[in-house]
Amino acid sequence: MLAFVRADIFASSPTGRLVPIDGTDPRFGVWQHVAFVPHPLPTETPSLSVITFNAVAKARAEIAGLDAAARQLPNPALLRRPTVRREAQSTSALEGTYAPLTEVLAADAEEDQPDAALREVLNYVRTAEHAFRWVEEGRELTLGLLRDLHSRLVRGTIADNDQAGRVRSVQVMIGSNAGARIQDATFVPSPPGMDLEHDLGDWVDWVRSDHDGQIDPVVAAGMAHYQFETLHPFNDGNGRIGRLLIVLHLQRTGVLREPSLTVSPWFEARRAEYYDGLRRVSSHGDWDGWIRFFARGLESSAADTSRRLIELLAVQRSLKEMLRVARLRADTAFRLVDFAFEQPIFTVRQVQRHLGVTYVRTNGLVAQLVSLGVLAQYDDAVYDRRFTAPDVLAILLR
Repeated sequence: MLAFVRADIFASSPTGRLVPIDGTDPRFGVWQHVAFVPHPLPTETPSLSVITFNAVAKARAEIAGLDAAARQLPNPALLRRPTVRREAQSTSALEGTYAPLTEVLAADAEEDQPDAALREVLNYVRTAEHAFRWVEEGRELTLGLLRDLHSRLVRGTIADNDQAGRVRSVQVMIGSNAGARIQDATFVPSPPGMDLEHDLGDWVDWVRSDHDGQIDPVVAAGMAHYQFETLHPFNDGNGRIGRLLIVLHLQRTGVLREPSLTVSPWFEARRAEYYDGLRRVSSHGDWDGWIRFFARGLESSAADTSRRLIELLAVQRSLKEMLRVARLRADTAFRLVDFAFEQPIFTVRQVQRHLGVTYVRTNGLVAQLVSLGVLAQYDDAVYDRRFTAPDVLAILLR
């Protein structure tokens, strides 16, 4: 969400305009207010300082380093899954939905989750995986994809209503307490209707354009993120979808071929600066400050993700070497090690389903890898025990 403070600070905005809105509230009667509608994004790079261009260059270099690290992996998607879960947990926390990372890493994505917060986080995992496949198949970003991503994100949650999977047809307000008047909101985005749908269509066209090479993909990703968050096209989930679209934009432009980048932990740790940077684009046209902050976030996030991938790759090699030294050459044992990366906390039943062998054989194999020090029991349970590869988990939780 955006932390806008007062509507009048946008009266002279160079990047948007205020439009009158009105309605009737059964508690407060007839009301009148204003909403902020952003202008279309420029087709050229905004005026940026040398410091900001340097930040963009550093971000590109770190993203290239991340891609190089990912290309070392025999199966890059194998280690994508735990990083996507880290992103899911953090991006949801930014929007006020919190589930412990250990529970996110342990959750079975194929099972219904009774915990509402965990269900929302896993919805993001499924949504992201669908989006990444979409781009990998060479398909273009479309309004239909955006609607589908929203529908997947809110499935089975409180937001799974008649607004799911569609551009909102209701006025929303951001940053006010439940039951508050619209005048108490910190930000009121575009009113619903044809103009909002048209503006979102323009956003899609802008993202799909290469801008004749005039805008660096990192700069374009930052500009697109601002516009999407400001339009606020859905009734819920705009922040999560918007941050997913950052990675998707870098993936579809070829800057990031393996979409393992986790951006939300950095932004979550600086949420006040994050929201303030977005606000200042609308209030003062401060593209320079926002793009510099955004690029620094991508630089730091790419460097952190790259370090984790390199460390995970080293652990993967080490664990498999332990199997070779023990002369444990069964293919299922090596597949179990790989599974410990995909599902960092797991049960014997989950392993059995993944390996496709009997429960007795699976249970014996897990016990064998525990005795070798490859795996360890995660909890003290007697039944439904959970296991982990401790070195893998330590990297993901750090």
